[in-house]
Amino acid sequence: MNFFQFFVWGSWLISLGGYMGNQLGFSGLQIGSVYSTMGIASVFMPGLLGIVADRWVNAERVFALAHFIAAGALIAAAGMTDFASFYTYMLVHSLFYMPTLALSNSVCYNVLTRRNFDVVKTFPPIRVWGTVGFIVAMWAVDLLGWTKSANQLYLAAGAGLFLGCYAFTVPPSPPYLDETRKKSLMSSLGLDAFVLFRKKNIALFFVFSLLLGAALQITNAFGGPFLDDFKTKYPDSFGVKHPNLLLSISQISETLFILLIPFFLTRFGIRNVILFSIVAWVLRFALFGLGNPDDRLYLLILSMIIYGMAFDFFNISGSLYVEKMAEPTIRSSAQGLFMIMTNGFGAIIGSYGSGWVVDHFTDSGGVRDWPNIWFTFAGYALALAVLFLLVFRDRRIEDIKR
Repeated sequence: MNFFQFFVWGSWLISLGGYMGNQLGFSGLQIGSVYSTMGIASVFMPGLLGIVADRWVNAERVFALAHFIAAGALIAAAGMTDFASFYTYMLVHSLFYMPTLALSNSVCYNVLTRRNFDVVKTFPPIRVWGTVGFIVAMWAVDLLGWTKSANQLYLAAGAGLFLGCYAFTVPPSPPYLDETRKKSLMSSLGLDAFVLFRKKNIALFFVFSLLLGAALQITNAFGGPFLDDFKTKYPDSFGVKHPNLLLSISQISETLFILLIPFFLTRFGIRNVILFSIVAWVLRFALFGLGNPDDRLYLLILSMIIYGMAFDFFNISGSLYVEKMAEPTIRSSAQGLFMIMTNGFGAIIGSYGSGWVVDHFTDSGGVRDWPNIWFTFAGYALALAVLFLLVFRDRRIEDIKR
Protein backbone atom coordinates (compact mmCIF):
# COMPACT_ATOMS: atom_id res chain seq x y z
CA MET A 1 0.00 0.00 0.00
CA ASN A 2 2.77 2.42 0.88
CA PHE A 3 4.62 1.60 -2.36
CA PHE A 4 1.72 2.57 -4.62
CA GLN A 5 0.60 5.44 -2.40
CA PHE A 6 3.82 7.27 -3.18
CA PHE A 7 4.25 5.84 -6.69
CA VAL A 8 1.20 7.93 -7.63
CA TRP A 9 2.82 11.08 -6.26
CA GLY A 10 6.31 10.35 -7.58
CA SER A 11 4.99 9.97 -11.11
CA TRP A 12 4.37 13.71 -11.44
CA LEU A 13 5.31 15.69 -8.31
CA ILE A 14 8.93 16.40 -9.26
CA SER A 15 8.58 16.60 -13.06
CA LEU A 16 5.25 18.42 -13.47
CA GLY A 17 6.88 21.84 -13.00
CA GLY A 18 9.09 21.24 -16.02
CA TYR A 19 6.11 20.04 -18.07
CA MET A 20 4.05 23.10 -17.16
CA GLY A 21 6.88 25.53 -17.83
CA ASN A 22 8.21 24.04 -21.08
CA GLN A 23 5.21 22.43 -22.74
CA LEU A 24 2.32 24.50 -21.42
CA GLY A 25 4.18 27.81 -21.07
CA PHE A 26 3.01 28.58 -17.52
CA SER A 27 4.74 31.33 -15.50
CA GLY A 28 6.47 30.78 -12.16
CA LEU A 29 3.43 32.06 -10.27
CA GLN A 30 1.11 29.81 -12.29
CA ILE A 31 3.33 26.79 -11.62
CA GLY A 32 3.37 27.69 -7.93
CA SER A 33 -0.40 28.07 -7.89
CA VAL A 34 -0.89 24.57 -9.36
CA TYR A 35 1.34 23.16 -6.65
CA SER A 36 -0.61 25.20 -4.10
CA THR A 37 -3.69 23.10 -4.86
CA MET A 38 -2.14 20.45 -2.62
CA GLY A 39 -2.01 23.01 0.16
CA ILE A 40 -5.56 24.23 -0.42
CA ALA A 41 -6.84 20.65 -0.34
CA SER A 42 -4.84 19.83 2.77
CA VAL A 43 -6.38 22.68 4.75
CA PHE A 44 -9.69 20.87 5.16
CA MET A 45 -9.94 17.61 3.20
CA PRO A 46 -7.60 15.39 5.31
CA GLY A 47 -9.41 16.49 8.45
CA LEU A 48 -12.83 16.04 6.81
CA LEU A 49 -12.16 12.55 5.49
CA GLY A 50 -10.33 11.71 8.72
CA ILE A 51 -13.51 12.53 10.62
CA VAL A 52 -15.52 10.29 8.29
CA ALA A 53 -13.03 7.48 8.91
CA ASP A 54 -13.09 8.07 12.68
CA ARG A 55 -16.92 7.95 12.88
CA TRP A 56 -18.81 6.26 10.10
CA VAL A 57 -16.84 4.43 7.39
CA ASN A 58 -13.82 2.13 7.53
CA ALA A 59 -10.66 4.11 6.84
CA GLU A 60 -9.51 1.75 4.06
CA ARG A 61 -12.82 2.27 2.19
CA VAL A 62 -12.60 6.05 2.40
CA PHE A 63 -9.01 5.68 1.22
CA ALA A 64 -10.08 3.62 -1.82
CA LEU A 65 -12.88 5.95 -2.92
CA ALA A 66 -10.59 8.99 -2.65
CA HIS A 67 -8.02 7.33 -4.92
CA PHE A 68 -10.64 6.53 -7.56
CA ILE A 69 -11.78 10.16 -7.77
CA ALA A 70 -8.21 11.51 -7.69
CA ALA A 71 -7.19 9.23 -10.56
CA GLY A 72 -10.11 10.37 -12.69
CA ALA A 73 -9.10 14.00 -12.19
CA LEU A 74 -5.53 13.25 -13.33
CA ILE A 75 -6.82 11.65 -16.53
CA ALA A 76 -8.88 14.78 -17.23
CA ALA A 77 -5.96 17.12 -16.45
CA ALA A 78 -3.67 15.25 -18.85
CA GLY A 79 -5.84 16.41 -21.75
CA MET A 80 -5.83 20.09 -20.80
CA THR A 81 -3.45 22.77 -22.15
CA ASP A 82 -4.99 26.00 -20.83
CA PHE A 83 -4.17 27.13 -17.32
CA ALA A 84 -7.73 27.47 -15.98
CA SER A 85 -8.80 23.93 -16.94
CA PHE A 86 -5.50 22.35 -15.94
CA TYR A 87 -5.60 24.11 -12.56
CA THR A 88 -9.22 23.05 -11.95
CA TYR A 89 -8.60 19.35 -12.54
CA MET A 90 -5.38 19.38 -10.53
CA LEU A 91 -7.33 21.00 -7.69
CA VAL A 92 -9.91 18.20 -7.81
CA HIS A 93 -7.09 15.65 -7.81
CA SER A 94 -5.49 17.28 -4.78
CA LEU A 95 -8.80 17.45 -2.92
CA PHE A 96 -8.99 13.67 -2.95
CA TYR A 97 -5.35 12.56 -3.13
CA MET A 98 -3.96 14.63 -0.25
CA PRO A 99 -6.26 13.09 2.39
CA THR A 100 -4.99 9.63 1.41
CA LEU A 101 -1.54 10.50 2.78
CA ALA A 102 -2.97 10.83 6.29
CA LEU A 103 -5.41 7.95 5.81
CA SER A 104 -2.62 5.60 4.75
CA ASN A 105 -0.79 6.41 8.00
CA SER A 106 -3.98 5.92 9.95
CA VAL A 107 -4.66 2.51 8.38
CA CYS A 108 -1.07 1.40 9.06
CA TYR A 109 -1.12 2.61 12.67
CA ASN A 110 -4.50 1.00 13.27
CA VAL A 111 -3.44 -2.42 11.96
CA LEU A 112 -0.13 -2.35 13.83
CA THR A 113 -1.76 -1.26 17.08
CA ARG A 114 -4.51 -3.88 16.90
CA ARG A 115 -1.83 -6.55 16.40
CA ASN A 116 0.26 -5.28 19.32
CA PHE A 117 3.27 -4.00 17.37
CA ASP A 118 5.49 -1.15 18.59
CA VAL A 119 4.48 1.56 16.11
CA VAL A 120 7.62 3.70 16.59
CA LYS A 121 9.89 0.77 15.72
CA THR A 122 7.70 -1.01 13.17
CA PHE A 123 6.28 1.80 11.04
CA PRO A 124 9.49 3.32 9.54
CA PRO A 125 10.57 0.07 7.78
CA ILE A 126 7.04 -0.15 6.34
CA ARG A 127 6.95 3.51 5.31
CA VAL A 128 10.30 3.14 3.51
CA TRP A 129 8.45 1.23 0.78
CA GLY A 130 6.58 4.43 0.03
CA THR A 131 9.89 6.09 -0.73
CA VAL A 132 10.87 3.13 -2.91
CA GLY A 133 7.61 3.56 -4.84
CA PHE A 134 8.29 7.28 -5.29
CA ILE A 135 11.78 6.55 -6.67
CA VAL A 136 10.57 3.83 -9.04
CA ALA A 137 7.94 6.21 -10.43
CA MET A 138 10.49 9.00 -10.96
CA TRP A 139 12.88 6.66 -12.75
CA ALA A 140 10.09 5.24 -14.91
CA VAL A 141 8.98 8.72 -16.00
CA ASP A 142 12.56 9.77 -16.73
CA LEU A 143 13.66 6.64 -18.60
CA LEU A 144 10.45 6.62 -20.65
CA GLY A 145 11.11 10.25 -21.64
CA TRP A 146 7.92 11.54 -19.99
CA THR A 147 9.37 14.30 -17.75
CA LYS A 148 7.87 16.93 -20.08
CA SER A 149 4.88 14.89 -21.20
CA ALA A 150 1.30 14.46 -20.00
CA ASN A 151 1.97 10.71 -19.91
CA GLN A 152 3.30 11.14 -16.40
CA LEU A 153 -0.25 11.99 -15.32
CA TYR A 154 -1.69 8.90 -17.02
CA LEU A 155 0.89 6.73 -15.24
CA ALA A 156 -0.06 8.24 -11.88
CA ALA A 157 -3.77 7.73 -12.60
CA GLY A 158 -3.25 4.06 -13.46
CA ALA A 159 -1.38 3.47 -10.22
CA GLY A 160 -4.10 5.29 -8.28
CA LEU A 161 -6.86 3.11 -9.76
CA PHE A 162 -4.91 -0.03 -8.89
CA LEU A 163 -4.33 1.17 -5.32
CA GLY A 164 -8.01 1.98 -4.89
CA CYS A 165 -8.85 -1.63 -5.76
CA TYR A 166 -6.06 -3.03 -3.60
CA ALA A 167 -7.25 -1.05 -0.56
CA PHE A 168 -10.27 -3.35 -0.25
CA THR A 169 -7.93 -6.26 0.50
CA VAL A 170 -6.10 -4.74 3.51
CA PRO A 171 -7.18 -5.53 7.12
CA PRO A 172 -10.21 -3.42 8.12
CA SER A 173 -9.82 -0.18 10.07
CA PRO A 174 -13.32 0.38 11.49
CA PRO A 175 -14.38 3.61 13.20
CA TYR A 176 -14.74 3.97 16.97
CA LEU A 177 -18.43 3.92 17.83
CA ASP A 178 -18.69 4.36 21.61
CA GLU A 179 -21.63 6.37 22.93
CA THR A 180 -19.46 9.17 24.35
CA ARG A 181 -18.10 10.04 20.92
CA LYS A 182 -21.57 9.90 19.40
CA LYS A 183 -22.83 12.54 21.83
CA SER A 184 -19.72 14.71 21.92
CA LEU A 185 -20.19 18.25 20.54
CA MET A 186 -16.52 18.33 19.56
CA SER A 187 -17.05 15.06 17.70
CA SER A 188 -20.15 16.34 15.92
CA LEU A 189 -18.34 19.47 14.77
CA GLY A 190 -15.27 17.53 13.73
CA LEU A 191 -13.00 19.41 16.13
CA ASP A 192 -11.68 16.40 18.05
CA ALA A 193 -8.02 16.81 17.21
CA PHE A 194 -7.96 20.53 18.04
CA VAL A 195 -7.93 19.64 21.74
CA LEU A 196 -4.23 18.88 21.17
CA PHE A 197 -3.62 22.64 21.02
CA ARG A 198 -4.23 22.74 24.78
CA LYS A 199 -0.76 21.25 25.22
CA LYS A 200 1.89 23.91 24.85
CA ASN A 201 4.54 21.73 23.25
CA ILE A 202 2.28 20.23 20.61
CA ALA A 203 0.73 23.64 19.88
CA LEU A 204 4.22 25.00 19.16
CA PHE A 205 4.94 21.89 17.13
CA PHE A 206 1.93 22.59 14.90
CA VAL A 207 2.98 26.23 14.42
CA PHE A 208 6.42 25.17 13.25
CA SER A 209 4.76 22.47 11.12
CA LEU A 210 3.07 25.28 9.23
CA LEU A 211 6.27 27.34 8.88
CA LEU A 212 8.42 24.39 7.86
CA GLY A 213 5.71 23.08 5.55
CA ALA A 214 6.34 26.15 3.40
CA ALA A 215 9.75 24.71 2.48
CA LEU A 216 8.47 21.28 1.46
CA GLN A 217 7.04 22.20 -1.94
CA ILE A 218 9.76 24.57 -3.17
CA THR A 219 12.12 22.08 -4.78
CA ASN A 220 9.18 19.90 -5.83
CA ALA A 221 7.84 22.75 -7.96
CA PHE A 222 11.09 24.29 -9.19
CA GLY A 223 13.77 21.59 -9.07
CA GLY A 224 12.91 20.50 -12.63
CA PRO A 225 12.74 24.03 -14.14
CA PHE A 226 16.03 24.86 -12.35
CA LEU A 227 17.87 21.99 -14.04
CA ASP A 228 16.16 22.61 -17.37
CA ASP A 229 17.45 26.20 -17.45
CA PHE A 230 20.98 24.80 -17.81
CA LYS A 231 20.11 23.19 -21.16
CA THR A 232 21.75 26.03 -23.11
CA LYS A 233 24.95 26.24 -21.06
CA TYR A 234 25.37 22.53 -20.25
CA PRO A 235 23.22 20.69 -22.83
CA ASP A 236 25.05 17.37 -22.47
CA SER A 237 25.21 17.31 -18.67
CA PHE A 238 23.63 14.43 -16.76
CA GLY A 239 21.31 16.71 -14.77
CA VAL A 240 19.87 18.32 -17.90
CA LYS A 241 19.41 15.04 -19.77
CA HIS A 242 18.03 13.10 -16.80
CA PRO A 243 16.62 15.57 -14.26
CA ASN A 244 14.41 12.99 -12.56
CA LEU A 245 17.30 10.57 -12.07
CA LEU A 246 19.37 13.31 -10.42
CA LEU A 247 16.50 14.55 -8.28
CA SER A 248 15.64 10.96 -7.30
CA ILE A 249 18.83 10.85 -5.24
CA SER A 250 16.79 12.86 -2.72
CA GLN A 251 14.31 10.03 -2.38
CA ILE A 252 17.05 7.40 -2.28
CA SER A 253 18.52 9.35 0.62
CA GLU A 254 15.12 9.16 2.32
CA THR A 255 15.35 5.37 2.54
CA LEU A 256 18.46 5.67 4.71
CA PHE A 257 17.21 8.45 6.95
CA ILE A 258 13.81 6.80 7.47
CA LEU A 259 15.55 3.79 8.96
CA LEU A 260 17.66 6.06 11.18
CA ILE A 261 14.64 7.83 12.67
CA PRO A 262 14.06 5.47 15.64
CA PHE A 263 17.74 5.81 16.64
CA PHE A 264 17.73 9.61 16.42
CA LEU A 265 14.39 9.97 18.20
CA THR A 266 15.43 7.87 21.18
CA ARG A 267 18.92 9.37 21.36
CA PHE A 268 18.25 13.08 20.71
CA GLY A 269 14.53 13.65 21.25
CA ILE A 270 11.89 15.23 19.05
CA ARG A 271 13.14 18.79 19.53
CA ASN A 272 16.64 18.12 18.25
CA VAL A 273 15.44 15.87 15.43
CA ILE A 274 13.21 18.68 14.13
CA LEU A 275 16.07 21.17 14.52
CA PHE A 276 18.32 18.86 12.47
CA SER A 277 15.63 18.88 9.80
CA ILE A 278 15.42 22.68 9.62
CA VAL A 279 19.21 23.07 9.40
CA ALA A 280 19.20 20.45 6.64
CA TRP A 281 16.73 22.63 4.68
CA VAL A 282 19.17 25.54 4.96
CA LEU A 283 21.91 23.39 3.43
CA ARG A 284 19.54 21.93 0.83
CA PHE A 285 18.71 25.34 -0.63
CA ALA A 286 22.19 26.85 -0.24
CA LEU A 287 23.83 23.98 -2.12
CA PHE A 288 21.30 24.38 -4.93
CA GLY A 289 22.32 28.03 -5.15
CA LEU A 290 26.01 27.13 -5.36
CA GLY A 291 25.78 24.12 -7.67
CA ASN A 292 25.26 23.38 -11.35
CA PRO A 293 24.86 20.12 -13.33
CA ASP A 294 28.40 20.29 -14.77
CA ASP A 295 31.55 21.11 -12.79
CA ARG A 296 29.59 21.62 -9.56
CA LEU A 297 27.40 18.56 -9.89
CA TYR A 298 28.79 17.25 -6.60
CA LEU A 299 27.12 20.15 -4.77
CA LEU A 300 23.75 19.23 -6.25
CA ILE A 301 24.29 15.58 -5.31
CA LEU A 302 25.19 16.61 -1.76
CA SER A 303 21.99 18.68 -1.64
CA MET A 304 20.00 15.63 -2.72
CA ILE A 305 21.55 13.52 0.03
CA ILE A 306 20.78 16.16 2.67
CA TYR A 307 17.16 16.20 1.52
CA GLY A 308 16.65 12.80 3.16
CA MET A 309 17.30 14.32 6.56
CA ALA A 310 15.40 17.53 5.77
CA PHE A 311 12.23 15.73 4.72
CA ASP A 312 12.14 12.57 6.83
CA PHE A 313 13.33 13.93 10.15
CA PHE A 314 10.37 16.27 10.22
CA ASN A 315 7.67 14.59 8.18
CA ILE A 316 7.90 11.02 9.50
CA SER A 317 8.99 11.94 13.03
CA GLY A 318 6.23 14.52 13.18
CA SER A 319 3.64 11.94 12.16
CA LEU A 320 4.89 9.56 14.86
CA TYR A 321 4.88 12.37 17.41
CA VAL A 322 1.25 13.20 16.65
CA GLU A 323 0.35 9.50 16.78
CA LYS A 324 1.80 9.15 20.29
CA MET A 325 0.23 12.37 21.59
CA ALA A 326 -3.29 11.71 20.24
CA GLU A 327 -5.89 9.38 21.74
CA PRO A 328 -6.80 6.35 19.56
CA THR A 329 -10.31 7.72 19.08
CA ILE A 330 -8.99 10.80 17.23
CA ARG A 331 -6.11 9.09 15.41
CA SER A 332 -7.31 9.87 11.88
CA SER A 333 -8.36 13.42 12.80
CA ALA A 334 -5.00 14.13 14.44
CA GLN A 335 -3.09 12.91 11.39
CA GLY A 336 -5.39 15.06 9.28
CA LEU A 337 -4.61 18.09 11.43
CA PHE A 338 -0.88 17.49 10.98
CA MET A 339 -1.46 17.41 7.22
CA ILE A 340 -3.44 20.65 7.42
CA MET A 341 -0.54 22.47 9.02
CA THR A 342 2.29 21.08 6.84
CA ASN A 343 0.77 20.26 3.46
CA GLY A 344 -2.09 22.71 3.93
CA PHE A 345 -1.38 26.22 5.14
CA GLY A 346 2.36 25.64 4.93
CA ALA A 347 2.23 24.42 1.34
CA ILE A 348 0.02 27.33 0.28
CA ILE A 349 2.51 29.82 1.71
CA GLY A 350 5.43 27.95 0.17
CA SER A 351 3.85 27.48 -3.27
CA TYR A 352 2.69 31.05 -3.78
CA GLY A 353 5.71 32.50 -1.98
CA SER A 354 8.21 30.49 -4.03
CA GLY A 355 6.37 31.37 -7.25
CA TRP A 356 6.60 35.07 -6.36
CA VAL A 357 10.32 34.76 -5.51
CA VAL A 358 11.03 33.00 -8.81
CA ASP A 359 9.16 35.64 -10.81
CA HIS A 360 10.88 38.41 -8.82
CA PHE A 361 14.30 37.11 -9.86
CA THR A 362 13.24 36.56 -13.49
CA ASP A 363 14.17 39.33 -15.94
CA SER A 364 12.08 40.60 -18.84
CA GLY A 365 13.70 38.04 -21.15
CA GLY A 366 12.60 35.14 -18.97
CA VAL A 367 16.09 34.44 -17.56
CA ARG A 368 15.98 33.35 -13.92
CA ASP A 369 18.63 34.25 -11.35
CA TRP A 370 18.67 30.86 -9.65
CA PRO A 371 21.47 31.53 -7.11
CA ASN A 372 19.54 34.42 -5.57
CA ILE A 373 16.32 32.40 -5.70
CA TRP A 374 17.83 29.51 -3.74
CA PHE A 375 19.71 31.77 -1.31
CA THR A 376 16.41 33.51 -0.50
CA PHE A 377 14.88 30.18 0.41
CA ALA A 378 17.98 29.25 2.45
CA GLY A 379 17.70 32.52 4.37
CA TYR A 380 14.09 31.74 5.24
CA ALA A 381 15.04 28.30 6.57
CA LEU A 382 17.93 29.77 8.57
CA ALA A 383 15.63 32.31 10.22
CA LEU A 384 13.22 29.50 11.04
CA ALA A 385 16.01 27.42 12.62
CA VAL A 386 17.05 30.29 14.88
CA LEU A 387 13.43 30.96 15.89
CA PHE A 388 12.83 27.28 16.64
CA LEU A 389 15.97 27.09 18.77
CA LEU A 390 14.82 30.09 20.83
CA VAL A 391 11.13 29.22 21.20
CA PHE A 392 10.72 25.44 21.26
CA ARG A 393 12.60 24.44 24.41
CA ASP A 394 11.10 21.10 25.40
CA ARG A 395 13.87 18.49 25.34
CA ARG A 396 12.01 15.58 26.92
CA ILE A 397 12.10 12.34 24.96
CA GLU A 398 9.07 11.26 26.99
CA ASP A 399 6.95 13.34 24.63
CA ILE A 400 7.18 10.64 21.97
CA LYS A 401 7.40 7.61 24.27
CA ARG A 402 4.05 8.00 25.98
